[in-house]
Amino acid sequence: MRLQIDTDERVTVVDVTDDVAAAVPDDVEEGVCTVFVRHTTAGVCVNEREQRLLTDLEDALECLVPADEQYSHDRLDGNADAHLRAMLLGCSVAVPVRDGDLALGTWQSVLFVECDGPRTRTVDVTTTPS
Repeated sequence: MRLQIDTDERVTVVDVTDDVAAAVPDDVEEGVCTVFVRHTTAGVCVNEREQRLLTDLEDALECLVPADEQYSHDRLDGNADAHLRAMLLGCSVAVPVRDGDLALGTWQSVLFVECDGPRTRTVDVTTTPS
């Protein structure tokens, strides 16, 4: 299944947990659900969806990869910081499926992280039965 995610800020964190859970087929009781971001300037992670933590994530990305640095790739299209941030985040996560549901911890959510918005993005969700 493919998810479409629309963002309205350059850096935005979107909780896609419910959409990912809905993509798990009804006939899969046990397996692995893989969420894959099809873009080089966005990422995905599993963590807590608490607004202050999401702000901290955005701030940490800015500290680790400042937007106002002079990167070589910026001579091409001006978004090297977004590429570097996406590399740190990663392009996929795998979540176990148990009893037909995502086996996430109490505070865990699947978070899509836009690093070069606003944009419309595509995320693939694939469930492999075990």
